[in-house]
Amino acid sequence: MLEPVIEIRNVFKRYREKEVLSDLSFTVTRGQTLAFLGRNGAGKTTTIQMLLGLNKPDAGSIKVLGADPAIDPLQVRRTVGYLAEDQTMFGWMTVDQLIRFIAPFYSTWDHALAATYVKQFELPLRTKVRHLSKGQNVRLGLLLALTHRPEVVILDDPALGLDPIMRRDFNRDLVTHLQAEGRTVLYSSHLLYEVEPVADMLAILHEGKIVRQGTPEELRTQIQRLVMTTENVARVGTRLQILDGRVVAGEVILTVDQAEEAIAMLRRENINHRTVKLNLDEIFEAFVAGCRNIRFDLPESEPAICSPV
Repeated sequence: MLEPVIEIRNVFKRYREKEVLSDLSFTVTRGQTLAFLGRNGAGKTTTIQMLLGLNKPDAGSIKVLGADPAIDPLQVRRTVGYLAEDQTMFGWMTVDQLIRFIAPFYSTWDHALAATYVKQFELPLRTKVRHLSKGQNVRLGLLLALTHRPEVVILDDPALGLDPIMRRDFNRDLVTHLQAEGRTVLYSSHLLYEVEPVADMLAILHEGKIVRQGTPEELRTQIQRLVMTTENVARVGTRLQILDGRVVAGEVILTVDQAEEAIAMLRRENINHRTVKLNLDEIFEAFVAGCRNIRFDLPESEPAICSPV
């Protein structure tokens, strides 16, 4: 059995009247890259703050390499590299000064590795941090997050705001410098195409809960679109795990989970249908913005089959 490095069990978090996390549970095993996906406000950053010991759960347990961040946050931060999109660095320092300033905080800081990253990331050592481009800032943040050789790396929307080419280059660096070294990575984002090339596992967070978790291939296999007539949907609709639905040109288009079982059932019932494979962006959208209040009695001219909430 693979060793869990990050363990979150039955975690709840509330701010005043708003419940941000509700019975949140998931694990990340050693060497795995988990894409932690959710819309803005889903609870991703709150979860990361608790992993770093910057916030405490109201209930439940959190462990990072066996340590509780709420009890021993310094121990956790010594073993974790963290990079966020809005990470603040001392703008009045040069790149070289900042690296030298950060190094003494970590007993495992690798000066040779820092020099390697400076060269690979093409960082101008004598330039002040406030004069760096957005891409240079991200690469400098990655250097600071990795040079103490952390066992766990947490990335919180780090490439947000970069152009597509820079995001591609960043993820290339991620693959090269993290996965090749067997690091355990939690990559939080709401841009699925950004993490798809590097993720071993996906976890979709919606309204404070994990609504689906699996490998990219598992999700593509199990979540598909089924296209059939309204009459046929009326026969089997209640037996499908529907994530989204609409009517187009007289046909009902349903996005369903457990698609293999659903397709087998339709074949047994001799129901004509078509299947459509989805990309991961479409799958993510179905879970976080899909219509589940399905009606099967609307006329064919209706543009959708969602009932009023």
